[in-house]
Amino acid sequence: MVDLVASVEQQQLRSEDELPQLRPGDLVRVRTRIFEGGRERVQIFQGTVMRLRKGGANANFTVRRIAAHGVGVERTFPLHSPRIVKVEVLRHSHVRRAQLYYLRDRKGKAARLREKRLEEKARA
Repeated sequence: MVDLVASVEQQQLRSEDELPQLRPGDLVRVRTRIFEGGRERVQIFQGTVMRLRKGGANANFTVRRIAAHGVGVERTFPLHSPRIVKVEVLRHSHVRRAQLYYLRDRKGKAARLREKRLEEKARA
């Protein structure tokens, strides 16, 4: 029974080529497939990766963005979901933590993260 569940999970996983190298602090643009009534469209959610949770088919990542009137919106996406069309990494930031929950308490310029330079990318 366990082997059957594991084999089904393996079929659901996306390959490493389809998934970008995500890290906390990355600015990403996530394109998700949305079904409204009988129609289907692609919705874009752009923000900072706050955390990554690994775990095979259950792996997910949380993205935070600032919406209208300064309201923070967080959304958790399953990494291997068929509803995710594409995940683009726009830039990498220099962070020293795995979970960036402290960004919830910050507003405006205090919530900015320092961008990684090209020479830092070569070392990492």
